[in-house]
Amino acid sequence: MTVTDVEVGKVIIVEGKSDKKKVECVIKEPVQIICTNGTISLSRLDELIEELFSMEVFVLVDSDEAGEKLRKQFKREFPEAAHLYVDKMYREVASAPEQHVASVLLSANIDVHAKFL
Repeated sequence: MTVTDVEVGKVIIVEGKSDKKKVECVIKEPVQIICTNGTISLSRLDELIEELFSMEVFVLVDSDEAGEKLRKQFKREFPEAAHLYVDKMYREVASAPEQHVASVLLSANIDVHAKFL
């Protein structure tokens, strides 16, 4: 399934499947979540930019070396994307508490389940 198969206006880019599961359980609105699996080739990034051009894109990656490298790549190649950050004390999106992830997403106007607030 590609991004354009789903009628959503928002996309969250995460690193791994565990990050995706964490975000999926917290969000309440239809949002496409894309896993990069830690890295992304320049050609795949170019394809993604074309697919996501008219959408609101958020980058939510870990606060570690791999995450920061990925974030820099997105900042350089896709400067329109908004960057969301989990607190450095959690280091990883997957290990951050649902309440923390919910507050990060809510700050970007992404609707989350009330039970996490």
